[in-house]
Amino acid sequence: MRQDNTVVMRSGKETVMVEQGRTCETLDMIARLQVVLTRADLDCSCRELLSGALERFSDFEAQRLSRRSLLRARDHKDRIAAILALLSELNQLTENEKDRTVFVEMALLFDEIGQSAVAGAAALRDIDPPKVTCPRDELPCAVSVLRR
Repeated sequence: MRQDNTVVMRSGKETVMVEQGRTCETLDMIARLQVVLTRADLDCSCRELLSGALERFSDFEAQRLSRRSLLRARDHKDRIAAILALLSELNQLTENEKDRTVFVEMALLFDEIGQSAVAGAAALRDIDPPKVTCPRDELPCAVSVLRR
């Protein structure tokens, strides 16, 4: 992990920069803040009010971070869709194409799809998923239930 909270991921020959862990860092900071403030020497009614406010703030922050990650994933999906539109030109190419650079350009588009897919998947993993409690061999069944 680099200092700017990105992870360098290698996929074949490609290097992909993926933002990771910001959600966890933010929620960890809120939890540490909660511990410090609730241990302060406050009377019971103040402590309950503070605890409730911190819990609500934590919930709102988790929701905000989840929404941001979902928007990032949607952005990557849109990028992939746009690249697929460009790749539709592949249907008009033949092996006798005179301009051979077009094949390199098309290959770069496929690479870009892979990079966007990795980044989109990382954004979705940043969202706290429901815990699946089923054996690994039954995981596809559980995933289909989550999609409904």
